Amino acid sequence: MMKTTVRSGSSVSDAAWGKVNLTAKAITKGGFDSLFKKIFATDPNEKLKKAFACYLSTTTGPVAGTLYLSTARVAFCSDRPLSFVAPSGQETWTYYKVMIPLSDIATVYPVVMKENPASESYIEVVTVDGHDFWFMGFVKFEKASLELLNNVLDFNATTEPVAA
Repeated sequence: MMKTTVRSGSSVSDAAWGKVNLTAKAITKGGFDSLFKKIFATDPNEKLKKAFACYLSTTTGPVAGTLYLSTARVAFCSDRPLSFVAPSGQETWTYYKVMIPLSDIATVYPVVMKENPASESYIEVVTVDGHDFWFMGFVKFEKASLELLNNVLDFNATTEPVAA
C-alpha cells in the first residue's frame, strides 16, 4: 500500500504554542473534561481520557485544533471558527468538528517519515466505511500515537463478544 507524504506546515514551536494555548483554554473553561463536554454532546458515562493539540489535514490545508480521546470516541475541534459560504450565499463561521465513534474505527496507522520525522509524522485513522482522517503536528507524537492505539484496543477488548 503506497503512502503519500503529508506535511503539516507547522513547526515544532507552533505545535508547542498550540499546546500552551490549549492548556490555557482548558484552565479557563474548567478543565479538559469540562471543555470536551461543552464542545460535544456526550453520554453521561463517557469519560475523557486524553487531549492533544494537533492539526487535522483537510482538503484546504491543515486545521489547528484539539484531538480528544474518550471512552466512546475520537473527536477533533478546531481552535478557531472557520468561514464557509452557506447555501444562502452568506459567509458563515463555525468550528470544524469531527467525531468518530470508537466502534467505527477500522485501523490506526502512526506514520513517521525517516527523512524528516519532526514535520512528517502523522496518525491516519481509517473508519469501517473507508473514510480516513490524518492528524499531525503533535508535540509528543509517540505519546499521542500510543494513547490513540491503546484507546481503540481497550474499547475493542471490552466490546468484543465472549466465546461460549
